[in-house]
Amino acid sequence: MQAIILAAGMGRRLGELTGGNTKCMLEVNKIKLIDRMLGNLTKLDISRIILVVGYKGDNVKEYVGDKYNGVDVIYVENDIYDKTNNIYSLFLAANHLVEEDTLLLESDLIFDDTILPKIVNHPCPNLALVDKFESWMDGTVVTIDDDNNIKNFIAKAHFKYEDSASYFKTVNIYKFSKEFSKSCYVPFLKAYSSALGNNEYYEQVLRVISIVDNTSLKALPLDGEKWYEIDDIQDLDIAESVFTPNEEAHLEAYNSRYGGYWRYPKMLDYCYLVNPYFPCKTLLDEMKYNFETLIREYPSGMGVNSLLAAKYFSINKNYVVVGNGAAELIKAYIENYVDVLGVTCPTFEEYPNRLPKDKVISFTPSNSDFSYNAADLISFFANKKIDTLLLINPDNPSGNYIPFDELLKIVEWTKERGLKLIVDESFVDFANVDGPFSLLENKILAENSHLVVIKSISKSYGVPGIRLGVLASGDVSLIAKLKKDVAIWNINSFAEFYMQIFGKYESNYKEACRLFIAERERFCNLLNEIPFLRVIPSQANYFLCELTGGVNSKELAIELLNKYEILIKDCSKKISFGGDKQYIRLAVRDSKDNDILIERLRTITSM
Repeated sequence: MQAIILAAGMGRRLGELTGGNTKCMLEVNKIKLIDRMLGNLTKLDISRIILVVGYKGDNVKEYVGDKYNGVDVIYVENDIYDKTNNIYSLFLAANHLVEEDTLLLESDLIFDDTILPKIVNHPCPNLALVDKFESWMDGTVVTIDDDNNIKNFIAKAHFKYEDSASYFKTVNIYKFSKEFSKSCYVPFLKAYSSALGNNEYYEQVLRVISIVDNTSLKALPLDGEKWYEIDDIQDLDIAESVFTPNEEAHLEAYNSRYGGYWRYPKMLDYCYLVNPYFPCKTLLDEMKYNFETLIREYPSGMGVNSLLAAKYFSINKNYVVVGNGAAELIKAYIENYVDVLGVTCPTFEEYPNRLPKDKVISFTPSNSDFSYNAADLISFFANKKIDTLLLINPDNPSGNYIPFDELLKIVEWTKERGLKLIVDESFVDFANVDGPFSLLENKILAENSHLVVIKSISKSYGVPGIRLGVLASGDVSLIAKLKKDVAIWNINSFAEFYMQIFGKYESNYKEACRLFIAERERFCNLLNEIPFLRVIPSQANYFLCELTGGVNSKELAIELLNKYEILIKDCSKKISFGGDKQYIRLAVRDSKDNDILIERLRTITSM
């Protein structure tokens, strides 16, 4: 068996990265694509490698040479690479194609080491490697039947998103038998090129063949193996996060992205904290129905959006400012209105990170659950020189919750002391309590102008993608200043429309919270069965867990990601988690996902 690699293209979409070299010379985590591909090929029983070069072809020839790991390398040159597409590159190699069984690959691919043996060792002589279509994929897709016969090649122009569930993306790795190439593919290739020219793609020939005989070429679906096609700088960035040099770097690559994990559809994300049971389908359908209008129209300014937020939480519009997520409002308030901040650690570090370290005074509970009450806070901060006290309720990552009556004591105490009080209620809707629990009430805000309430709508309402948060205070002059500090169009039309229609779905939201509380209890019971976990009680949508029996938090995070594509929060770097104890934080997802995590945790007996 031989291999043919198509490497003549210019890679224009990669800009300056391919300005002086061809795409296959691009480095992913300091290893050239061509080295990865040739390294994988030469581990197989390959007789020779044919490289079709064009743009900057001399660079490839000089770098690779006439042999690679002892395997002969033959070059075919496409001198008109800038006027043709890959059908012409393959046409130039047609005489080689009919001489042996062939692996056909495109040079801009990066893939797992297991992929080439999978296609080579499969008994079918003619195969197209395919993968279930995902949103990040681009290019030719196919449909297949139950016997993996390719029913149709669907070009980009005929792609329909409503049919995407039935699509498989071609990986651009093929296996052709010598007989198939000689009797079928090459004759069609020559006829197609003669009739329609050379500015086409070789897969168009396969589409014609599939129409004439849909059993001659079968699909070989991947089963979780990783691959990526690198066409632009975004592709390169994602490829570098997937194909890291080691497992530790793999974890760091994901953590440093701070989201955007929809690009990795097989991943289960237990880091980011959202309600798994809301929004409901009907709300999403209404958003979809209005998609075109919302994407084409400007959102309203702060005045209208403040009114919508006021309606959302039943408070005075002059008491509330809307943010592009709570993070925007945290930054605006902490950096401009806080001098010395009192915090309880461990905590959500977005708050203390906005100030110099000498402007943050920390209280760390002395018990193993990091639990505390109003009296603990009052006692600790009574003689501390702070101007603002922060309370996240329930706290992150501990899940500690201060009941409403105790919360009011803190409000009163800070008022008497002349301190500002920030209460972050982002997780309070998950608390399983009777009676009132929120400070977002007109009477409370009006009587306590020193109080600032911040709430992320992403968390409990399950809509992090639209970036919404609010800051509320009875200090109307503060609210007016903050409204001037943020951009007039700081949220988009989707976020605005969501706030407008939420009221119709409030009963669905309350039911979602009830479902969540039940699942949290079930998940907690299952986590408690894991021998190396000590689960800390939580009123939020996550559990802080101490690892016992010598299990290391970072090593556990690495193993879950690399073996099972499960991302968890390693808390070892958080403030107050020093020493020998190891902690992780696990979000509460729906029952299906939680059962998967439990199953994976049960397989881990030692680290």
